Amino acid sequence: MKWGRQEEKLADTVWTESQLAWLALVLTPAMGATRTWRVMKRLDEPRQIFEASLTELEGLGMPAQSAQFIFEGKAREAAEDEWTRVRESGGSILTPSEDGYPTRLREIYDPPAVLWIRGDVELLSRPGIAVVGTRHPSPYGTGMAELLSRDLAARRLTILSGMARGVDTAAHKGALEARGKTVAVWGTGIDVIYPKENKKLAEQILDSGGTIVSEYPLGTFPAPQNFPIRNRILSGMSIGVLVIEAAEHSGTRITARLAMEQNRDVYAVPGNVTNKNAWGPNTLIKQGAKLTATWEDIWEDLPSELRLRLEGELGGRGGPESKDAGAASLFSETRLSQHERMILERLRQDESTQLDELIEQLEGELGSAEIFTGLFELELAGQIRQLPGKNYIRTM
Repeated sequence: MKWGRQEEKLADTVWTESQLAWLALVLTPAMGATRTWRVMKRLDEPRQIFEASLTELEGLGMPAQSAQFIFEGKAREAAEDEWTRVRESGGSILTPSEDGYPTRLREIYDPPAVLWIRGDVELLSRPGIAVVGTRHPSPYGTGMAELLSRDLAARRLTILSGMARGVDTAAHKGALEARGKTVAVWGTGIDVIYPKENKKLAEQILDSGGTIVSEYPLGTFPAPQNFPIRNRILSGMSIGVLVIEAAEHSGTRITARLAMEQNRDVYAVPGNVTNKNAWGPNTLIKQGAKLTATWEDIWEDLPSELRLRLEGELGGRGGPESKDAGAASLFSETRLSQHERMILERLRQDESTQLDELIEQLEGELGSAEIFTGLFELELAGQIRQLPGKNYIRTM
């Protein structure tokens, strides 16, 4: 897998004793992020773990096997080896000892003790929206994830997601389409692409100046328990979480709950009540999440100083007053001919309609030639999408 020049530059960084201490603790058996933070808070300097006696290490509250591992020098050896391998692979490691560690992430209850990174480290601290949802979205869900992400990324907001199948993939693609920035938070090592079919997407994220981040060491395989755990990073680094289609019991619901606990704003795109994946966002809306139909619903919710900053980066363009013709919306503002409107009214966003069925529905109102022309114009305008077998769906 190819990586950009930014990664090569980061790979030249030499560790400090404090950085190595954080990494050593995380790689120590029976430790993990929570215990690592607890130990570090009891030390004046992180590097003191390398100088402590076995009794002192046990006195810090770590398990006996962990203290022994550190005292024998095995933790330091593992940390040096991991750091070297990360550098050789073109990645970097970020610890709380560094100023570049995201401030928003420090604020959550259980922040990761170490971050493995490919790409632009500074991007982790920029304002961003986490876009999450089901791995099996309807065409409507896919379309809204891509369109909203595109419109938000075009206004300098970073799009964060997990690069899973479905809504996550659509969100990253939307940001890339806008030539914006996107961050993928993985539940594997940064050298283990999951799902494998997203290899090209991972390369595109990095080539565009985006970032891949994980709290797991190199070589970590996609264990199911890793993904719910990594969701706190998604919500923690963001200023808000946007939910697009999620079943009643899903990882997306966990992310939304974490966002609320972390005092992050929660947004949700309403869904068709007959679709089981609409249960998540519709319930969140009833519980107080902001109903989101366009990028403006999120934009107008941002703190005024942040909006001014982003507008300044855009040179004054892209504020909530601008009405892009291509902006995502549940409600189309494009002027349609009468024929096109008649066709569009008979198409759905969550279910495709076969051409023969459409012709039958419009029999006596429109001829076949008028239907073919209308479908062609609607597809060109981005209002509908043609699927295999002459099936059509609405995209907005």
